[in-house]
Amino acid sequence: MTPSYQSAKELSSAETKRGMLARMLRLRLLNAVAPAYFFTATAVTFILHFGFFLPTIFPSSGSESPLKGSTVLHTSVFLFMMLNALGNYIMTIRYPAESANDPMVIPVCSPDCSDRIDAHYLLNGRHFCKLCKKVILKRDHHCFFTGNCIGNRNMRYFIMFCIYTSCTCLYSLVLGVAFLTVEYDISFENPLTFLTLLPLSTGYFFIGGVSGLQLFLVIMLYVWLGIGLVCAGFCCQQVLLVARGQTWCQLQRGTLVQSRSPWRSNLRDVFGTRWGLGLVWPVRTVETSAEAHANPKAHTE
Repeated sequence: MTPSYQSAKELSSAETKRGMLARMLRLRLLNAVAPAYFFTATAVTFILHFGFFLPTIFPSSGSESPLKGSTVLHTSVFLFMMLNALGNYIMTIRYPAESANDPMVIPVCSPDCSDRIDAHYLLNGRHFCKLCKKVILKRDHHCFFTGNCIGNRNMRYFIMFCIYTSCTCLYSLVLGVAFLTVEYDISFENPLTFLTLLPLSTGYFFIGGVSGLQLFLVIMLYVWLGIGLVCAGFCCQQVLLVARGQTWCQLQRGTLVQSRSPWRSNLRDVFGTRWGLGLVWPVRTVETSAEAHANPKAHTE
């Protein structure tokens, strides 16, 4: 091996390590920023509903008059969806997917490791997540909004979190459109109105024709639409993978293997036998057996 070749190889290795370090720092930053973004968006949505949408769309006739049935209905529906989203968010964090029987040993990543950026594959369906610094049993992916890994233990809560987050955002979108119609007399009869709403509102804002509150509400409409559609699509993907007995990690590694268990059994493993109760309230519906942790070979790829 010539000295020039050896120095070029060392330089390439150093550049690779710097690139991995830079990407890892970005992932850690995202792991800290994403939960803050989620709670900020949740607080803003809550304030807009009870501070602007409901009082404007369903005004009360007097301070002493009882609440209208429509106001109570919309308030109940919104609180039900938001509390379920927050409850399943907490359950996703409370019941992490790490394997209790694996020692806290950070494995060394080989040069040909395909998961060397954020996780190591440890065989038998286990991964070591560099962000969580834990061994994860049947790891699916790392969720930056919850700040932990999603695996077999907390997959149900994550899926329900996506479902109710999507419903809350799309419901907020509908009430937001109704608020703009009532408060600012904006008609949405033309389908192109929503597509041109943001650029026109931004332009009018800079010439003083639109208030800051109205522009902020318009931006939130697009935020709710984006989050709602992304969560709905991601939820459908996760349910499909669960039914097949597969994970997102397997999909990335190109090692998808059709599960021998029927799809009903795969769904029951994640959602439990009391899945109906879990649809309406964030409670435990699956008892994690100690056997699953003691025998990781049961979760093979």
